[in-house]
Amino acid sequence: METTQTKLQKPEAMIFDMDGTLFKTETLLIPAYHELFDRLREEKMYEGETPPEELMLSCLGMLLEDIWRKVIPDCSEAVHRRADELLLELELSGLKEYSTELYPEVKETLEQLSRRGVRLFVASNGLEHYVKGVAETHLIAPLFEGMYSAGEHQTASKVDLVRLLLDNHGVSSAWMVGDRSSDVEAGKKNGQTVIGCAYAGFGNGHELAGSDVLITSFNELVTLYDQAEDSE
Repeated sequence: METTQTKLQKPEAMIFDMDGTLFKTETLLIPAYHELFDRLREEKMYEGETPPEELMLSCLGMLLEDIWRKVIPDCSEAVHRRADELLLELELSGLKEYSTELYPEVKETLEQLSRRGVRLFVASNGLEHYVKGVAETHLIAPLFEGMYSAGEHQTASKVDLVRLLLDNHGVSSAWMVGDRSSDVEAGKKNGQTVIGCAYAGFGNGHELAGSDVLITSFNELVTLYDQAEDSE
């Protein structure tokens, strides 16, 4: 656990990214990704080899439209939108078919935080049915007061999504917990503490620059919370 010198204050709420923070995304995404390109080839919308899966994983945390611009930049907008549809369809069926995983201790840690009275939320750049589907499949949905997704709220950035969440639920102090630079930005630009998750390894070394604390396992959140000062 790496911390800055700033003493943390106990938050009223914690806001979690989904992919690479709560959910071990590659357990679902990799098989769905390969199937998606098989389908695009069948539909004559894509030719050639499937782009490297590492490229897709490096885009986690981005909005879908930005992901396809990076993964299949030479394809038309129509192909990108069809890829959106297929990915959602394949991921939702994959949640039932594949053996997908949360990161270790996620459910137990969320339950402990909830028992301590922390209000729990999700803020993800993913699609609504995907984000809610992951939470429901892994039996953590009831622990969250709200699950916000860019797909549902049509926000242009995670900064806007988190601002909407804070406003809608009257939250004044929160820890933003995530693994990408978009999570750091969303926390900081909304005046909140940022806990960077350094265990997923999808981003580069600079992704979490600016975080108040870096954690290497999810269950460190309980210790951090217990050691934090009571808010005045």
